[in-house]
Amino acid sequence: MKKKICLIGPAYPYRGGNALFVAHVYEILSHKHEVTVINFTRLYPQILFPGTRQEDISKQPVKVHPSVRLIDSLNPFTWIKTVRYIKKINPDLVAFIWYQPFFGFSLGTIAKLLKKQFHRKILFITENIISHEAMFYDKILTKYALSATDKFLVLSDIVEKGIKNLYPNKKIYRSSLPIYDCYKFSCDLTKEQTRKILEITLDKKVLLFFGYVRPYKGLMTLIEALHLLLKYDNNFYLLIVGEFYESKEKYLKKINELGIEKSVKVIDKYVPNEDVGIYFTCADLVVLPYRSATQSGILNIAYGFRKAVVVTNVGGLPEFVEDGKTGFIVEQGSPEALSEGIKKYFNASNFTNFPKNIETFIQQNSFNTIEKAFNNILNQIS
Repeated sequence: MKKKICLIGPAYPYRGGNALFVAHVYEILSHKHEVTVINFTRLYPQILFPGTRQEDISKQPVKVHPSVRLIDSLNPFTWIKTVRYIKKINPDLVAFIWYQPFFGFSLGTIAKLLKKQFHRKILFITENIISHEAMFYDKILTKYALSATDKFLVLSDIVEKGIKNLYPNKKIYRSSLPIYDCYKFSCDLTKEQTRKILEITLDKKVLLFFGYVRPYKGLMTLIEALHLLLKYDNNFYLLIVGEFYESKEKYLKKINELGIEKSVKVIDKYVPNEDVGIYFTCADLVVLPYRSATQSGILNIAYGFRKAVVVTNVGGLPEFVEDGKTGFIVEQGSPEALSEGIKKYFNASNFTNFPKNIETFIQQNSFNTIEKAFNNILNQIS
């Protein structure tokens, strides 16, 4: 008998990793269960959103699924409306996607109003606990929301440890982000063809930094590492692709100060789904020089294209990299360590089959365990 599952979180037409995650969870669960996605009518007020727009501008969404748009993050009347809707459909499990304390009051209030009727049936899927750029009030909003549940589904060891510290007596289930191989449709071009489109010659060793730019992503460290790499081999080339959520000028200034502007291409925009594959196909290596992290959808996109990665030893990133086989793990915040890790990859690529290792790593680590985790949760509350 099919169970009813209600997923609450940002979904298409919103853009970004969280909407992509919701789409994958819907696809995975809807084969055997009746899944309803409750979406937002407004995420952030525009004045608080650092990007250009919150909606996906792609001509082709990577995953198409229905959703019911009810929640305005700032309007309590819509929260009450959402509670009434959930009570009406009477799901066996209500699962909230938790990733940002800004939504603590809205999601926390909805969860608390549901708690009496849905005792033991409320789950928080936690990407992280406190945001990477936390403000003083983030802990208050986070605890307000997370206190409304007795169970969590976590996606990395570091988040699991954080939840255990906050709530030692609450049940924790474990899964991980899916491998995002859904972008393969977006590029049937060869590396040579994508290099021609982007005006990058074939002799270049292309490093890809992909995704929106914020201080915790560590782009400045990568720029400084490139300067060191060019002293070693002037064929290194950095491709920076993503919308800047902070001032772009300081990065351009650093690039010019170091005199490496001819070895850097900056594409400051949100990349629609149909163009993602161009950049990953063009790249030799994907670099995640993060200063803090829980996990990263960018890593999972890279693996989807069977691209090796160099990541910093922060948060949950090292959990998903087999050092020397699927990529390399380096000290965070050090241009010297990052440049050495990148050199290691190019030296090893002559005798190591990274794409094959990534394929094996994906299979052995059972990345797509979300369905199993949900079935376990449903069995324990029935």
